[in-house]
Amino acid sequence: MSDKPTLLLVDDEPTNLRVLRTVLHDDYRLLFAKSGEEALQLVAQQHPALILLDVMMPAMTGYEVCARLKANPATAAIPVIFVTALKDEVDETKGFAVGAVDYIAKPVSPAIVRARVKTHLSLVHADELKHTRLQVIQRLGRAAEYKDNETGLHVMRMSHYAQILARAYGLSEQHSEDLLHAAPMHDIGKIGIADSILLKPGKLTADEYREMQKHPLIGAEILGECDSALLKMAKAVALYHHEKWDGSGYPHGLAGEAIPVEARIVAVSDVFDALTSARPYKQAWSIEDTMAHMQAQKGLHFEPKLIDLLEQNLPQILEIKQRWAE
Repeated sequence: MSDKPTLLLVDDEPTNLRVLRTVLHDDYRLLFAKSGEEALQLVAQQHPALILLDVMMPAMTGYEVCARLKANPATAAIPVIFVTALKDEVDETKGFAVGAVDYIAKPVSPAIVRARVKTHLSLVHADELKHTRLQVIQRLGRAAEYKDNETGLHVMRMSHYAQILARAYGLSEQHSEDLLHAAPMHDIGKIGIADSILLKPGKLTADEYREMQKHPLIGAEILGECDSALLKMAKAVALYHHEKWDGSGYPHGLAGEAIPVEARIVAVSDVFDALTSARPYKQAWSIEDTMAHMQAQKGLHFEPKLIDLLEQNLPQILEIKQRWAE
């Protein structure tokens, strides 16, 4: 089977299809349809990587075909480029409104057709890589849970708390969403801690506690050096989430704003959920007792601003807690 990307070319005029075939056949596997209905059938069967779609066709216009593709979750992500003689701004606006990613004017320029197709396939590839990277991060987070006595629901809750606090702190929507996905990595280093220590029901000895304190460094080593902004954030969260605002934390004794803001947010989110959740070795604390503790640690363990934001956003945080209750 060919490893070339598959394109679907849709036009009711065979001459136009021949022109596009001449331009594209060397680099792509091509499918052809002469009507909107035939195009929809081919998309369902072959799931092409991109569609070049004529607008003015009998029975079903390109606008209608595009709208139906975008309404179906199975085909909504396939980029559609309209190839049309229409040049009115209203026509273009309508095309973008139904979900097209671009327009190519007829008569087509071979160089423009090749460039536009290559560009939009590159964007699809970038989205796929981002999605795959996110899935790998989520699965690494789950691997850490298998080693710990905390549950996957804890990771889900504290990650959403972190997103809420990040927004409230003034971080951008994208930054806050990235933290939602990076936060599950905070304890990935526990993979490297012996079960005899990690799962010990009683109090750790001084030596065992020192061993446990290595997990942020192990986590940073696991995540390593990378170009991905999301993985860089995950590494910072793993390495610094046990640092404290007053400098008494570990592994580096950082204080105040020297601690990355993402790690400061995760510290508050993690402790809040840990205290309010039952574990084999402890009962769940009440919200009142937990908030009293968090307030007492304001300026010591936690950044004062974040404790104020936790208080202000408590209804939304408790809603998350209820949604993913154990």
